[in-house]
Formats: sequence, structure tokens, C-alpha cells
Amino acid sequence: MPNRPTFATTAESVDRGVFEIEYGLEAASGHQNINGLLKWGALRTLELRFSNNPVQRDAGVAGTGDSGAGFKYKIISQSKTLPTFSILYTAAIPTAPASRGAGAVGHSIQLLASKDFGKHHLDVNEGVQFVGRRGASGFDRNYFTALSYSYPFTRKWGITGELAGFSRTNAATPATMTVLESVTFSPSPRLVLDAGGYFAAYGHLPRFTFTAGVTYAIADLYHPRGKNKK
Repeated sequence: MPNRPTFATTAESVDRGVFEIEYGLEAASGHQNINGLLKWGALRTLELRFSNNPVQRDAGVAGTGDSGAGFKYKIISQSKTLPTFSILYTAAIPTAPASRGAGAVGHSIQLLASKDFGKHHLDVNEGVQFVGRRGASGFDRNYFTALSYSYPFTRKWGITGELAGFSRTNAATPATMTVLESVTFSPSPRLVLDAGGYFAAYGHLPRFTFTAGVTYAIADLYHPRGKNKK
């Protein structure tokens, strides 16, 4: 199930052996980027992840952005009564200059829950983020909450809505909250296109940010096409 274009992350993971990519763009006043996420189902319960912003532009200054690496581990698969529960860990890697990125290593860990009610899908995330301090030791801390809803109103078209926010990190980074709406189109089971945007309910964010992107399951690395089955 694709993560794009929301801040929330589904507790479900890509199938074992499947390599999937998500790439998109954001465009707002004073901020634009191209963002990517690579995912691989190493095991049935373990998804390895790497993210990167190959292009980022803030206040007219452009270049590469930060990166991230981590994993998603599925604890429980959903049943009739229980949702899927997973743990998501991400290490923030400061690959961009401090003027465009965090400028320090950081860590985040989230508890993810996902449940299907017929065609209706809900994702709930709760997490904590440890933000490295530029030029100093230690971490600042914030808390993250997200609620995401999606519904396929036809075989190929769907909608997504989300409410997400971070608590206050430090004196320079106040709390933020965003409200997101988007439309998805899936021309094939392996390909999902999305377009929409999110509004800043409060915080130091652009009033509106446009988003668009693509999610594509490239291949099953454990069962490549053309390999003879025994």
C-alpha cells in the first residue's frame, strides 16, 4: 500500500521480495522539492526503507536535501477485530547543507495501526522524533500524530484525507498541523498516481502546498520474471 502523498505511514508493508519506489514533488511559496522513498520487503514482516530529497529549494536556494534510512516491522496482521500494528524506525541522515536540512543526525520511532472496514481504510500513527542539534550535542524532541483515511470510489480512482501534526520541538520550531486532501489514480495494480495538497492549520509552514507523485512496484526480487519454477 503506497505511503504517498500523506505524512502518515500505513502499518501494512510491501509484499516479501517486492521492491517499490515512491517519488513526488511539493510546490509552495518559498519551498519546493522532489522527494523519494525506496522500499523492499526483505521478509514477510520486515520492510527496509531509504528516503531522499534529490532536489530541494528553500527561499531561492536549491540543491540536494536530507536522507533517511530505517525499517518497518509488522507486529500483528489485521484480523476481524484487530488492526495491523507495526513499528517504524527512521534515522535522519544530514546529507544536505545545514541551510537546507537538519544539519545533524536524528531519530524517530512510531507505532502504526491500520484497519480496513470494507473499502474504507484508516491509518493511525503515534511517534516521537529526536532532532539533532546543529553544532551541539544532544537532541530536541517532538511528538507526531496522524490520522489518514482513504477510499477507492471506483476500481481505479480513490480519495485520501489526513490530519497530521508535530508538537513543539524548541523555541525556533513551534508546533504544526496540516490538513491534506488528494485524489489517486491506479491504471494498474502496480502503479498509483496521486495529486492534491495540504493546508497549514497552524505553524511555520506555507499556507498551501501542492503535491503530486507516483508509486510503482518495480519487481519481486525473490521471484524474477523468466526464472524457471521448480
